[in-house]
Amino acid sequence: MFYAISWFLSFTLMALWSLACWGMYTVAAWAVSSAGVLTGGTHAIGTIFIPEWLRGWIPPELAREFEALIAPAEPMIAAAIETVPALSGAVRVVGWAIWGLGAMTLVAMAIGAHALISLLKRRGVSAGTSRAAFLR
Repeated sequence: MFYAISWFLSFTLMALWSLACWGMYTVAAWAVSSAGVLTGGTHAIGTIFIPEWLRGWIPPELAREFEALIAPAEPMIAAAIETVPALSGAVRVVGWAIWGLGAMTLVAMAIGAHALISLLKRRGVSAGTSRAAFLR
């Protein structure tokens, strides 16, 4: 039973890790694509878009606040886009690399938990056997 619980928890953590990485990749890709719009100059500030799937979930006031929050970062974002033109392509590679490192860590922890359960189970059986023999 402990094996099933540990593997279920491991697969659940892997699913949550994958979902978190996918979400962060989506946000990073959206930020890079929006930053590309900003390199057009100060008149392009109004063209920062919030994804359509997000517009239905946030109030318009919050969207305006978000756009006002992003506006001061325009020179820094424009400089980053101009100096690192391959940034948009690197987001995917970095995302997969981070996901892979996390996935390997989670798999190693799951195997370690499996081995620990096995070790404790063997020790528990041998200790129980010795105790039963001692009581006779």
